[in-house]
Amino acid sequence: MLGTFANAFRTPDLRRKLLFVLFIIAVFRLGSVMPTPGVNVANVKFCLNPDNLSSGQQSLYSLINLFSGGALLQLAVFALGIMPYITASISLQLLTVVIPRLETLKQEGQAGQAKITQYTRYLTLGLAILQSTGIVALANSGNLFSGCNRPILVNNSMFTILMMVVTMTAGTGVIMWLGELITDRGIGNGMSILIFTSIASRFPTSLWAIKQEHPGPSGWLLLFMVIGIGLVVVAAVIYIEQAQRRIPVQYARRMVGRKMFGGSSTYIPLKVNQAGVIPVIFASSLLYLPALMAQFNPSSPWAIWVGTHLVRGDHPIYMLGYFLLIVFFTYFYVSITFNPQEVADNMKKYGGFIPGIRAGKPTQDYLAFVLSRITLPGALYLGLISLIPLIAFVLINANQNFPFGGTSILIIVGVGLDTVKQIESQLQQRNYEGFLR
Repeated sequence: MLGTFANAFRTPDLRRKLLFVLFIIAVFRLGSVMPTPGVNVANVKFCLNPDNLSSGQQSLYSLINLFSGGALLQLAVFALGIMPYITASISLQLLTVVIPRLETLKQEGQAGQAKITQYTRYLTLGLAILQSTGIVALANSGNLFSGCNRPILVNNSMFTILMMVVTMTAGTGVIMWLGELITDRGIGNGMSILIFTSIASRFPTSLWAIKQEHPGPSGWLLLFMVIGIGLVVVAAVIYIEQAQRRIPVQYARRMVGRKMFGGSSTYIPLKVNQAGVIPVIFASSLLYLPALMAQFNPSSPWAIWVGTHLVRGDHPIYMLGYFLLIVFFTYFYVSITFNPQEVADNMKKYGGFIPGIRAGKPTQDYLAFVLSRITLPGALYLGLISLIPLIAFVLINANQNFPFGGTSILIIVGVGLDTVKQIESQLQQRNYEGFLR
């Protein structure tokens, strides 16, 4: 991997692209630490001190603060991070299955995809307005940091609140633009790289916080033990992410005009983790909703029950609910993104068949059977990886500081592998040495 980046920097064209990506990342991190106008920075730093937050609050905010790289609780310009765009993209992807108009646009090729991208941008800005309004309202009412009575805003005038909402919404628009710049002029998927940057930026702070919680030699021992566990988890995630079931497909020879087509052999790659990190995001968001609603009426009985059972990550009900939701959403997302009937029809249309399986309905049933069996280990893998930070909270009291597990490690490994593959593919276009060996 390091050799790949070294070779890329030796190529002038790729070097310009990589330097451009690094420049955009620097701008993104600058906006993630720049406070929004109207925020009392000193009081925010005081309230962010772990000693001034309950463990339940830390667990809640470690979830919603992940994708912004710590910018959300600092009420920075890029406080909302990339989450509105992720939510909008997933929502439109799910609505494509339900709304015929969106399904038609998806089948129209590049023009239809451009229209869906435009809808995604509009929905992202709408979600950004709603989320920024909610965050500013919580900060103004004093419920953003429970137990911290210091005022978060300089004043609670309507102008200040409106300016903060507009600034955070504009910040989300700028993040979308930066991500698209990376996709068009850099290397890799821009939005994924920005998410990677937000999560990776918290690793040094999280690791050092684990050491500081245990002073003396035991702290260093625990730090190196956590790093060792992290390397093992990363190796396991890479192994599973690369694992796939290859279903062989044979194409029969056929005449089209004067040309002969077909006669080739290929395969359908079915990944063990076909759903990626989406089920984890779905489950986290669904568990976050009751905790967020409880913030507006913390004294009610149901809010007390939610705060006891669905906020603290070390509670068995939270762990069980989180695991079951991930398994459910894995099957749900795979079922709407991979259509065995559509794959079987396309194979039959172009003269393809699976050896030993008849074309048409038998092929569809076979693909559905294999997919249902291979999704189970993928769902269990996602659930177990996501429980690692919660188990760490029970063992070493480091849920909010344990970086190797859950959504963070899945995204970092996935984006890292995808980016390296894209760099290698561009290197192979410029250097054919690998094919001549």
